[in-house]
Parts: sequence; C-alpha cells; structure tokens
Amino acid sequence: MSDDALFLFLTTSIIYFKEEEEDRSDKEEVIKDKTSINIMTQKQQTTISLQVKNLSYAYPMEPSEIIKDFTLELPKGSRCLLSGANGAGKSTLLQILAGKTMVAEDKVRVLGRPPFHDFNLSCSGELSYLGSQWRRNVGSAGGDVPLAGDFPARQMIFGVENVDPERRERLIKLLDIDLDWSMMALSDGQRRRVQICLGLLKPYEVLLCDEITVDLDILGRLDLLKFFEEECEERGATIIYATHIFDGMHDWMTHLAFISNGELKYGQGGRKEDIEEIKGIDHLLSTIEDWLRVDRDETKARKLLEGPKKRVDPYAHFGSRQMSYYGC
Repeated sequence: MSDDALFLFLTTSIIYFKEEEEDRSDKEEVIKDKTSINIMTQKQQTTISLQVKNLSYAYPMEPSEIIKDFTLELPKGSRCLLSGANGAGKSTLLQILAGKTMVAEDKVRVLGRPPFHDFNLSCSGELSYLGSQWRRNVGSAGGDVPLAGDFPARQMIFGVENVDPERRERLIKLLDIDLDWSMMALSDGQRRRVQICLGLLKPYEVLLCDEITVDLDILGRLDLLKFFEEECEERGATIIYATHIFDGMHDWMTHLAFISNGELKYGQGGRKEDIEEIKGIDHLLSTIEDWLRVDRDETKARKLLEGPKKRVDPYAHFGSRQMSYYGC
C-alpha cells in the first residue's frame, strides 16, 4: 500500500470514529433529556390532580368558542370554587373535564390521563361527576321531565357493586336518605340526595360538582360540604365545585376560578391566598357580585360591538332538510 493510500485510509478511519463518538454522545444526551422529562412528569403526576392547558372549545354549528385558551392546574387535596355568570362556560368545562366531551388528549389531564380517551377513569370511580338532575325530554310531555321508576331507593343504592359498607352507611346517614323512598314519589331535593349518594359511593380521586346542592336544604348542604372537606384533607381528593351559593365558601375553598366569556379572570384559578381581590374579606358574595356586574357590562358592550350573532345553517351541506336525517 502506498504512503498516500495509507494516509487516506487512516484519515478516513479517524473521521469515521470521531463521528461515531459524536453520535453516541448526542444519543446519550437525548436519553438524559427524556429521562429528566419523564422524572419531572412522574413528580408532577404525584402532586397535580388536574391540568388544563390552552383549551379552546366551540359547540358544533356555533361560530364562536365558549371556552377560550383556558389553562388551569390544581394540586391534590385542593377544593376549587368555580364561579361565573350563566352561560359563561362552567358546565361545558366540567363536562369536558369529566370526559363527556371529546377534546385533544394533550389539552386535559386528570390524574395524568385524558378523561375522554381513558374511560377507566370514570368506570373505576377515580373520576366522579355530579351534574344535572335526572331529567329527560319527552316528546308528548315537553322537556325537563324527572326520571322516575316504581322501585325503592334501597334498590339503587345497594345495587352498586364493590362498595365499602361503612362508606355507604355513612353517606345514607349524611344525606338523610330513607331507603324505602319510592323513586317515583320524591321531591327534587330527595331525588338529588339519592343521586349524590350514588355518585359518592366509591372513593374518588377527582370530583366535579355542577350546582348539585341547589335542591338541598341548609343542613344538607353544610353537612355535604363538611364531608367534602374531610375527603380532601384525609384522602387527598380534589374537588371542583360550581355554584351560585356562596355562604361558607370563603373558608371552604382553597382555590378560586372565575370564568368570564370562556376565560379565566381574577387570579387565574390560583390559591385564594394569592388572589388580591379577596384578601382580607369576610364575605365572598360581595366580591363575586362586583365581578359579575363588571362581566355583565362587558358582555353587553361586546355584543353591541359584534352585532347580531351569525348562526351556521345546519342543513347547508345537505341536499335537503329531509335528507339531512339520513346524513345525505
């Protein structure tokens, strides 16, 4: 082999091994980065129960979004009061968090998992949602007809499997439920008590409440809030509680999220100690009232500026109104 050929061979070998070493070091750095990210994610999952990241949502056939660039993060053991005017997006948000409405997997995480795509969250009882009353629309009787049947409350409550008997008895006493109540002969408040009991039978990790105490009397509401507080402090459960009743809520809540036009305002859903507007106040009602009045005035001004709302014709892309029934 000539000297030139030998020199070329040695040079090429040195370059090759140098590139191999650089590639190996790059791969090691990538592995280190991924490992650190995974460690951070695992640490975050041990402290964060619920995370919403830049969530926007609009109903089908609606031109505007009801949830806009919404971001919220709640640690384990927190009790978040969710407030806002009617139509602000509270119920829509809770339904998304409960996995009843589909959004992108990376937008909402409950216990580190997407609630819509991971249905085991709800099936296992880790994620529990208490929302609208048991009602339905009946064509011949109109809407908002209570769901009822000729069977006792005992049959519904004891029909739930894999339940701790002590927890069940505690809830029955807490909610003052008569197991012999006929489910077709109850008041709205009594029916609500049975609904709440069923939703709380299994120990949840995250609980979403959408105005569930509106039908309860004062004692029933206060006893339930005390039970929720114990669940958070003793088991580390996380609760989001939407309501328009603010008696006792200032001391009960740990976080406050006020929604205005689909967006978070006044503290961004943070700890109540960090929200300047409610520091040093004794009654939350007066502050929320001021926020709602500002929100109402801003909504009126925005509607005047936007003009009449343009609605999307749901039949526009169908051949006819009749054929839209068949999707043609």
